[in-house]
Amino acid sequence: MQTTTTDVLIVGAGPVGLTAAIVLVQHGHDVTVVDRQAEGANTSRAAVVHPHTLELLEPYGVVDALVSRGVHTPTFTIRDRDDLLIAVPFSELPTRYPYTLMISQADTETFLLNRLEALGGKVVRPAAVTEIRQSADYAVATFTDGSRIRARYLIGADGMHSTVRDQTGIAFTGGTYAESFVLADVHLSGGVPANEVILYFSPAGLVVVAPLPDGMYRIVATVDEAPHNPDVAFVQSLLDERGPQTRPAVVEDVVWGSRFRVHHRIADEFRDERVLLAGDAAHVHSPAGGQGMNLGIEDAVVLAEQLSQVLDAGADEALLDACAAARRRTAGSVVAMTSRLTELATASARRRPIRNRVMRMAGKLPAVRRALAWRLSGLNRR
Repeated sequence: MQTTTTDVLIVGAGPVGLTAAIVLVQHGHDVTVVDRQAEGANTSRAAVVHPHTLELLEPYGVVDALVSRGVHTPTFTIRDRDDLLIAVPFSELPTRYPYTLMISQADTETFLLNRLEALGGKVVRPAAVTEIRQSADYAVATFTDGSRIRARYLIGADGMHSTVRDQTGIAFTGGTYAESFVLADVHLSGGVPANEVILYFSPAGLVVVAPLPDGMYRIVATVDEAPHNPDVAFVQSLLDERGPQTRPAVVEDVVWGSRFRVHHRIADEFRDERVLLAGDAAHVHSPAGGQGMNLGIEDAVVLAEQLSQVLDAGADEALLDACAAARRRTAGSVVAMTSRLTELATASARRRPIRNRVMRMAGKLPAVRRALAWRLSGLNRR
């Protein structure tokens, strides 16, 4: 049975796994990245890249490509139909990237993979892990073909249904929202601005409308039961029910669509001896605020930089424990924030007037707008 050895094995080649690999390879470490999906099988789920994420990625040679491709949206607004409740100005933030960058996950992954390959790295696909065993010095992963990879450290970046987390026996504590969520990339006409990310509140649930490259828009909405493949009529009904009224948005076509259930869960531990978790393998939450992929990429950069110190200079492994604990605290804060946004968005008809009044008053205060901008952009975690 063939066994190969590497410094770090990364399971999962989404944005989180690829980012961790780039950081480690650029620091001169031997890294193997594996993914259970065949090439091109990933879909376009995450679409938001926040300023702090771009700052973190800046040393690693991918930001120029991302910024050139994505749509720069300097304002995030919360509306109740046509009624503006709060406008959060990213344009006033002290950063080189004073905007939310809207770009499909497929593009983000392509640019990250291109950078990894330019550094000499590659992704082994399809390669599904069936077992993970640990010793004092190594983690050993066994694959479906019987081959094994022995690594000094193993990073689980393999998503919510993480094999790495399950094999390590780490609990994933939390729950599931009652509603399902629908995603759709569409072409729109009508009353939706091209330079805003908008979170619409309504008694029927939330809907997010955000511009994407190539004249498309990303629609995210909560629904009781979403169809497997949302069509024009279904997405149009969501916007008619929840979106702008004075100048209604008209769905011209649906380029891609999907549905999913959203969980709010955090792994009980982000490290178990030689195994470390990052991204959705460690935490999942509501898409409100567009935090998911950003928090995962932040995990990847921070973890990989700390891990590089341990591999390079023989730094105390307690550094990894401190890193894991800090990332778990950060995840808890983000999960709580996105849960609050979701609860606000789906307030009952009885509570809706009070919610709107309070938010409209708060939105008039510069300090409130500034604090929201810092938190949503991730710059509060610099």
